[in-house]
Amino acid sequence: MRVEQLQAFLAIAETGSFQQAARKCGVTQSTISRQIQSLETDVGLSLFHRSNQAKLTLGGERFLPRARKICQEWENATQELAELLAGKQPELCVAAIPSICAYNLPPVLQKFCQDYPAVQLRVTSLGSDRALKVLKDGLVDVAIVMNNRFLTASPEMIVDVLYNEPIEVLMAANHPLTQYERVPWSEITRYPQVVFKVGYGMQRLIQDQFQRLGATMNAVLELNTLDAFRGMVRQGDAIALLPKTAVFDAHYDPSLAVRSTGEPTLKRQVVLVTSCDRILIPPIQHFRNLVHKLIGIQTEPLAVASPTTTIPTSLPRSIAI
Repeated sequence: MRVEQLQAFLAIAETGSFQQAARKCGVTQSTISRQIQSLETDVGLSLFHRSNQAKLTLGGERFLPRARKICQEWENATQELAELLAGKQPELCVAAIPSICAYNLPPVLQKFCQDYPAVQLRVTSLGSDRALKVLKDGLVDVAIVMNNRFLTASPEMIVDVLYNEPIEVLMAANHPLTQYERVPWSEITRYPQVVFKVGYGMQRLIQDQFQRLGATMNAVLELNTLDAFRGMVRQGDAIALLPKTAVFDAHYDPSLAVRSTGEPTLKRQVVLVTSCDRILIPPIQHFRNLVHKLIGIQTEPLAVASPTTTIPTSLPRSIAI
């Protein structure tokens, strides 16, 4: 059974004529006849009395409301898809790692809301592994994360490299390691570490580095917010290995200090991930282009140095971070 057959059936039922139905459907009368014959074969009943006027049989009368419902659903579905391709989707959902949400993403969000005011923009701060999972589950449209080739190696995924950035050491301003301009790894491994929770790519990156050095990481606390990292390292000897973006405003905090690591320099790669089908949708494609324009070419965070970066209150859409 095809939609064209149902549309032909409805046209005949409404006009009472095969000839008028053919004109309404824009096909020949013989085509309409073949479609109805095929439909009647499929359902196993005659749907019309063939006389001067095409009248519904008992089977046709029973079938009529069902055919209308099916055709209406088909029309609704095709209309929704057409609107989706035209960029009229109701919302766009983004998952991003905390440092991206705090520093790089606000200008992208503001510009997107200006360009697509009718699209509800929803942003969630998640660890890389969790963000990629919700992307694969269809709960978000775009993920901006630390690259994990084991989770992004899929033919339906599109992975755009945005930038690479070094990992630096965050510590209290009076910490013994402040004596170094570039802290040797042999010194870094001696101190307790404040790390991201399981599911964050940074924890895995740091653990792998300690293993390569033949050292045991003393992780005294697991956190998932940048404010919490800053608060904890102020308290004593614990240090945190964080991306350069994440420690940007610590340079302006007299209670904190930031140092580069010695060789080898550890880096993380930040990527935008979406799927092949989503990238065809205009708002998602536009968001991707904005990220490339405003984040991908940057070597420093876009936000001004301040303890907390917030989304401008003038944004017209609901944004949850």
